[in-house]
Amino acid sequence: METNCNYNQGKFKFEAIFSKKIVKLRSFYIHAFIYAIALILYVLKEFYGVPLNFFPVIYLNSVVMLIWTSVFLVSAIDLFAYYKIFGEEWEERKVKNLLDKRTKTQKWE
Repeated sequence: METNCNYNQGKFKFEAIFSKKIVKLRSFYIHAFIYAIALILYVLKEFYGVPLNFFPVIYLNSVVMLIWTSVFLVSAIDLFAYYKIFGEEWEERKVKNLLDKRTKTQKWE
């Protein structure tokens, strides 16, 4: 028999998991936007010879962009491929399993 309290607690757990996903997705999109701007500035500076000599753009070189591209790709793989391998069904099963273990009552003999 499941009480309303257990149902609300399970619903709260699901909402917490999905809100974490939303925060990760939002931060990835912000990172992608900043990366795109930096990539445009790098291409303008290196290949078109546009004199961009202000503080952060001075330090954009091939090594920095290579490292940043690697970090960006790893974060994209972590965000999108992880959810393909361990999808929502897997997460729901794991959360239900953890909730069941937590809500089991001890049987007295």
